[in-house]
Amino acid sequence: MKKFKIFCKWSGIFLLGCFLFYVGLYVYAKMLPKLPIDKANRFYFYDQNNKIFETRNSQEWVKLEDISPYLIQATLAIEDKNFYHHKGFDFLRIMKAMYRNITSGKRLEGASTISQQYAKNLFLDFDKTWKRKIDEAWLTIRLESHYSKDKILEGYLNTINYGGIFGIENASNYYFNKSAKELTIAEASILAGIPKDPSYYSPIANEDAAKQRQKLILSAMEKQNYITEEQMKKAYQKQLTYHVDKTETELKMLMYYQDAVMKELQSIKTIPASFLKTGGLKIYTNLDMNAQKTMEENIDKYLEYNPKLQIASVIMDPKNGKIKALSGGRDYSKSQFNRATSANRQVGSTMKPILYYAALENGFTPSTTFTSEKTTFTFSENKTYSPENYNKNYPNKPISMATALAYSDNIYAVKTHIFLGENTLVETAKRVGIQTKLKANPSLALGTGEINLLQMMEAYGTFASEGYKIEPFFIRKITDSNGNILYQHKEKKENVLNKSIVYVLNEMLTSSYAKEFIDYNYPTCINIAPKITKKYAIKTGTTTTDHLIFGYNKDIIMGVWAGYDDNSESEVKDGNSIKNVWVDTVEQLLKEKEGNCWYEIPKNVVGVIVNPITGEIATEKDKNKKMLYYIKGTEPTITEKQLDELIPSVKTEKDTN
Repeated sequence: MKKFKIFCKWSGIFLLGCFLFYVGLYVYAKMLPKLPIDKANRFYFYDQNNKIFETRNSQEWVKLEDISPYLIQATLAIEDKNFYHHKGFDFLRIMKAMYRNITSGKRLEGASTISQQYAKNLFLDFDKTWKRKIDEAWLTIRLESHYSKDKILEGYLNTINYGGIFGIENASNYYFNKSAKELTIAEASILAGIPKDPSYYSPIANEDAAKQRQKLILSAMEKQNYITEEQMKKAYQKQLTYHVDKTETELKMLMYYQDAVMKELQSIKTIPASFLKTGGLKIYTNLDMNAQKTMEENIDKYLEYNPKLQIASVIMDPKNGKIKALSGGRDYSKSQFNRATSANRQVGSTMKPILYYAALENGFTPSTTFTSEKTTFTFSENKTYSPENYNKNYPNKPISMATALAYSDNIYAVKTHIFLGENTLVETAKRVGIQTKLKANPSLALGTGEINLLQMMEAYGTFASEGYKIEPFFIRKITDSNGNILYQHKEKKENVLNKSIVYVLNEMLTSSYAKEFIDYNYPTCINIAPKITKKYAIKTGTTTTDHLIFGYNKDIIMGVWAGYDDNSESEVKDGNSIKNVWVDTVEQLLKEKEGNCWYEIPKNVVGVIVNPITGEIATEKDKNKKMLYYIKGTEPTITEKQLDELIPSVKTEKDTN
């Protein structure tokens, strides 16, 4: 009994101390300057011509009395029913949530109040560190000590994310083509459900999930006596029509670019973490609105036949790394997942140019031959690997490296990979900007590693910039609301490859659409050759689930991926579609450029007319002839040395018969 009394005594002292500390914080916060929340959390985005193209919260701040009471009630019912009765923290709800989470062993629910959520939204990123949590808690106290509940709720509703649309007035106009003041119970309960998970509960992206969430909200509104049971049933049964209007500057994929800008913004250390220190941000980007619009139009044109097929596409200036246009999917309103910045997919044969650069650096030439035939490679512990060519098409004879690139021959690639040593490709990939940790194995040459599209753009950008690794970037400059410069991009340029060898590789990559390579097979891009008026280095890649194309010259580089989010198998038609997206886009963007936009030939590189299939110097007997390029002193002879016998543990189909 005595111990219990002591326990009660010290518990009381502890609780009293906590209470006094809590009150002291509010008193101290009250003495500090008032936070300028009406200008915080605003972004102004500018394109390459310094023209504003899209803003979050770009419309005027809407007052609480100009918001439908149904939206306010729905938000309070589902987010924070005790909002008007606490001082920023709902301690009873916190303890209840902790109990449920501990007893279940899972995180079933959170306990953030509207004040806490608003405080969180006033930060640039949502770090989960203890320091950030303390900062958010302190900001919550400052909000509560300086502003009325109505003003806090007003700020929250003007800044919250409604499926990529920020602020209730913007969201109301976007989804229903009406002001927030005019929202009905049915419309309000749909919108109030989105902030919990904006990608998942957007009615455009997932109407079934949005309706389930709406049912939960309407039930909460009825239980808290905001609406009657009859109103609840009618609102749920109401068939809603979503407006989702697109103006000329509100393209379906433009928000993917904006999200990529935000992702880069969060990585810039010189920007204050709290918007309260900046009064909002003016962000000057590299966006080329014409490039973005052209790219989107071609995506819509060529992928219209299959609404489920997803896409990611990036256009970059190879001279400096400026990202001019980007799409992370078909329609941002239906899916906010940015496949260009966040997805890692197998890259297929688009890995081969990296391999062949390494080969050229190690003494190979465009005329170096390997025999391409059905082959099984045997390794230690009797492990085997049997790659196949596309459509099982084998010439069953030696072919040149240039031919292997033109046809995307898999046997040649794996033989080259093994000959060089599997780590060579891993190290070369690192040099050109691929940060993903790749496994050194035989299939890596065929692109079985999963790599992000932007990393592949950096790698191909190294070839397009004649050997300089240039970091892709979106943001040129950032200022605060008063025009003070907070950040200025500084170009990062590093020479990592030999310019002459890069030129030889780039010339070889033009063989993907060259008619001179039509023989026992067809070059991979011969079907788009009639559309090509400039000169490009192009490489495609195909797996059972992915299609890719990268193409470039000195003025532009564009990469495109297509596939399915659930890794369903794709069709040949899907690969042909993105080839047309690529060629139509780059041709339209370069139509005003004079000349072929190609590179100057280095002084130590020479061109030789050869038989493109064998790689030998052309003779009168050769039907097809092509100019290939070589480092001086490595030009082909009448008969090229074959390297097949130098690869150990190789079995051909003949050997197994």
